[in-house]
Amino acid sequence: MIERISGSLLDARSLYVRDEELFASAGMRGLNLVMGFTGFADAGHVVRQISAELLDSLDSELIAEFDADQLIDYRSRRPQVSFVEDHLQDYQAPMLALHRLVDGLGNPFLLLSGFEPDLQWERFARAVVGIVQELDVNLVTWIHSIPMPVPHTRPVGVTVHGNRPDLIEGISVWKPTVEVPAAVGHILELRLTGAGRNVAGYVIHVPHYLAEAEYPTAAVAGLEYLGAATSLMLPTDRLREAGREVGRQIAEQIEASEEVQQVVSRLETRYDEKAEGTVRRSLLADENDQIPNADALGAAVEAYLARKEPGE
Repeated sequence: MIERISGSLLDARSLYVRDEELFASAGMRGLNLVMGFTGFADAGHVVRQISAELLDSLDSELIAEFDADQLIDYRSRRPQVSFVEDHLQDYQAPMLALHRLVDGLGNPFLLLSGFEPDLQWERFARAVVGIVQELDVNLVTWIHSIPMPVPHTRPVGVTVHGNRPDLIEGISVWKPTVEVPAAVGHILELRLTGAGRNVAGYVIHVPHYLAEAEYPTAAVAGLEYLGAATSLMLPTDRLREAGREVGRQIAEQIEASEEVQQVVSRLETRYDEKAEGTVRRSLLADENDQIPNADALGAAVEAYLARKEPGE
């Protein structure tokens, strides 16, 4: 009898190259890992915004990079290149990489981000699980976003899943039983759970009428949930400001259309009816549902400010 193949015929380690010195360093052990992949849904471009903000705002080191030629279908997802008058430049090669970052309080963590693989999901999953086990990752969190019939005038909703009940209970606003198209993040969550690793996935709910646009408010919510789960101070200031500007633009467009006003009003009514009587746990609460006291919050802020350069 032939045993069912599960990505085991090819060496998973050959899918990526890595910095062996960094991998061997003691400071790489026991960190939290955040994951986000573009290409699946990504309503409101939440994953792209979060990945870009983390890499642009925080100190980072490239730890490993996956071989795009083995994982992506270029003809179905063509990279961009610039044609400038009479020559080509700025080819945007697809990238899927693991970075080590440092948050606002000086805490290191890992970020696996980039394109969602088109090919070799099981082999890719084995590679990621292998990295998680080798580095003894404390908690794996991953994020994606989907369009939902919700209004932009209400708090951004989230559905949480995984094997950490303390990160799920009281947070999810939508707990269905439904079949959905799988993403590589789902496969990773299943394989990580099977390997006995801690994992939690966050699905950010984006108003369906904003799904194709860049919606910074949803990205801010995603960063807040990831930060709360991993006890990291993640940057949100620039996205908050962008969200306020987008909010003003949305308000102007709604004001100009009575039909859109009616749609939003119906969504608000439906949202409020479903939310009535629902108590959601604060993002500031710990695993015991305890809110940190003023001293604890003050100490965190002071530590953060102490790391800021004068004039920042």
